[in-house]
Amino acid sequence: MITHLQTLWILVLAWVVYSAIHSWLASLQLKRYVMEHWPGLMPAYRLCFNGLALLLLIPPLWLTYTLPGPVLWEWSGLAWWFGNGIALLAVAGVFWSMQDYDGGEFLGLSQLRGRVVSVEDQEGFHISTLHRFVRHPWYSLSLVLVWTRDVDLPFFISAMIITLYFVIGYRLEERKLEVYHGARYRRYRQLVPALVPLPWRYLTRSQAQRLQDEG
Repeated sequence: MITHLQTLWILVLAWVVYSAIHSWLASLQLKRYVMEHWPGLMPAYRLCFNGLALLLLIPPLWLTYTLPGPVLWEWSGLAWWFGNGIALLAVAGVFWSMQDYDGGEFLGLSQLRGRVVSVEDQEGFHISTLHRFVRHPWYSLSLVLVWTRDVDLPFFISAMIITLYFVIGYRLEERKLEVYHGARYRRYRQLVPALVPLPWRYLTRSQAQRLQDEG
């Protein structure tokens, strides 16, 4: 019979497996391998990547919300309004920031329609409003959503792993961005924090535009 402790370890394993597969699928090494051996699959790579990422997310999320566990903290009273208010702002921030992204490129539809076989992302170096304050705004907003929920033990374990994965993940992602954009991205990384906004580290509109225009 599986004990409660063992089910929590299964939850940890589910997130570790998801994180490993997600990182592997997103890696330049795998993309280059597919490009070399099956170039005809590349136009559909991004679309399949997104589909698999959503599908593989089901097991760890299901475990997170179905496993029993003691409640560690709950938002109540004014804190409930504060936490959910911040969460709503984070959701609004995600939808608002979508105007700065090429939706077709992000989903993979543009690559599929255009029969694009390139390993590199097609969207150029662009500093949106939120990118002036943090380098990975969707990660930051997602963490706000995670940590403004009521937390029981399974959720806490998931939240910690998600946070750790975002910290590791943005570093892996930035390796690719440096390959794509070189010294310009390294300069941007020096000027803007990764996940947590800092009052003394941000780009004005004119600074962002100058950096964006650099060749």
